[in-house]
Amino acid sequence: MAVFNRAEFFDKVYGCWVGKNIGGTLGTPFEGRRELLDVRDFHSPSGKPLPNDDLDLQLIWLKALEDRGPLGVNEQLLGEYWINYIPPHWNEYGLGKGNMRAGLPPPLSGQYANPWKHSNGAWIRSEIWACCAPGCPEIATRYAWFDACVDHGTGEGTYAELFTAAVESAAFVESDRDRLIQVGLSYIQPDCRVARSIGIVLESYARGLDWKEARRLVLEDSADLGWFQAPANVAYVLIGWLYGEGDFKQSLLTAINCGDDTDCTGATLGSILGILSGARALPEDWKQHVGDDIVTVAIDRGSWYRIPPTCSALTERVLHMTPQVLAAFRMPVALGDAATDLSDLAGDRLMASPEVRQRLAAMSSSLVFDFIHMQVEIDYVSGVEVRAGELAAVRLLLRNRMPEPRHLAITYHLPDGFTLVEGRRHIYLQHHTGITAHEVPFDLVLQAGPSIQAVNRGVIQMVAEGRPTVALVPLLFFGG
Repeated sequence: MAVFNRAEFFDKVYGCWVGKNIGGTLGTPFEGRRELLDVRDFHSPSGKPLPNDDLDLQLIWLKALEDRGPLGVNEQLLGEYWINYIPPHWNEYGLGKGNMRAGLPPPLSGQYANPWKHSNGAWIRSEIWACCAPGCPEIATRYAWFDACVDHGTGEGTYAELFTAAVESAAFVESDRDRLIQVGLSYIQPDCRVARSIGIVLESYARGLDWKEARRLVLEDSADLGWFQAPANVAYVLIGWLYGEGDFKQSLLTAINCGDDTDCTGATLGSILGILSGARALPEDWKQHVGDDIVTVAIDRGSWYRIPPTCSALTERVLHMTPQVLAAFRMPVALGDAATDLSDLAGDRLMASPEVRQRLAAMSSSLVFDFIHMQVEIDYVSGVEVRAGELAAVRLLLRNRMPEPRHLAITYHLPDGFTLVEGRRHIYLQHHTGITAHEVPFDLVLQAGPSIQAVNRGVIQMVAEGRPTVALVPLLFFGG
């Protein structure tokens, strides 16, 4: 069992939030500027941080954990919390919410017709998962997927949050910068654009190129994606981290001076360095400049009155939640009054396991519904848009979650104007072995009639005799 001394852990979590406020406040006045910058200090009044959605949204994720418990949080729950508690409609935020309101649950909400799925909205809000799962990047990235897919689907924005969540979680127990970067890379696909941009920075640094040349190479490689996109901006975080050579101020200034999404790059790097050093080691003058307050801009304060007003209060709330998360996933990590002992987390235990890599390789925008005794995954093979007279293909995968076999009777309540071309009426699910769930895939093909609606809704009903829970799987097609 690895042990975090509670006071030391508090200092690291507090360092995370103060570091995020420092970096966000330092970078916010220059957000969106694409040229090389020459920022040397704050451009805001002293004593308070500037508001930053990077931190705001994580307060809502904390609320979700507190409301529903560690095992009650998934992508569909976070999607509902988006609609209730996060008003802004900026870019992917608005697209994700618009898709959910139209009936597309996550991850389809982040995948469908979303030109911003490669952008920065997800990786900037990963610290809450890392702080609640310290030294457990597998758990932090599990939550990061639930989070990112709501408004980024399977885009580069999602890979970016998997990377930052893994790095930040591992930073609680590992201090070697290069090792942490490798941990983060192990949780994303090696051929994704985020990994490619990070690789450009690592190679530039190893070759002895200066940070401006490293930035130029990243910018050149990312030209097809445009600005405000995750691969380049995550790379700018790495440029600050590598070329800052361990100095907090120099690291943040270098990242911010790369330009682009400067509040995000500064805030995330500030968090990482704050976790590594703890709040006590952060520059005193910069801590005084931002103070302890949290100033919100992107959440509905009228619907939630228990918003943490300060970084100190947020840290206290996180310390209350962290043991619950660790216990829920039976992780060999605990908080206590004894001296910190993290020897059990040494070596390769922080790297992504083969099982995680397998899940990563299978990452898709399929919808997953949990009906207690079974899980249903649905993939819109031909897409969610269908024209009158066309065929619509859907693939379903049923997983038995219980130790006994069962028969399923399937009834189709199709959208008006649609007819069934192919689909099963009966399925036999073999028993769960205790190690792997028995799976049964089958294809469903529908024919759209000559006249269909703009939005077409239906339901697949699956009834297992002897089971009280009826599986009602929603179907939705947009009329093309």
